[in-house]
Amino acid sequence: QVQLVESGGGLVQPGESLRLSCAASGSDFSLYTMVWYRQAPGKQREWVASITSDQFTKYGASVRGRFTVSRDNAKDSVYLQMDSLKPEDTAIYYCSTLWRGNDYWGQGTQVTVST
Repeated sequence: QVQLVESGGGLVQPGESLRLSCAASGSDFSLYTMVWYRQAPGKQREWVASITSDQFTKYGASVRGRFTVSRDNAKDSVYLQMDSLKPEDTAIYYCSTLWRGNDYWGQGTQVTVST
């Protein structure tokens, strides 16, 4: 069983930054590939970024160059540093992992980018 809890969302203006955190339970965290998704109102869920157990990272085209995913295995946590935020980044952000055939999701954290 894996539990994921996101935090760090909020309301920011365009061009500002936010850092999301996702804390995981489970003794095998260092082995998980962790993934960030987002879902904007009225839109399908979108893959944002992922980081493997050996720190290999990938990004969606819409966030590449602005967002950075990282992990701290000592803290069982993964992070999403979001810079140069745009109104179109407004969404609920979720962290997720697939472990031993099961999908695990956090409850999500709201990010709103608006003037």
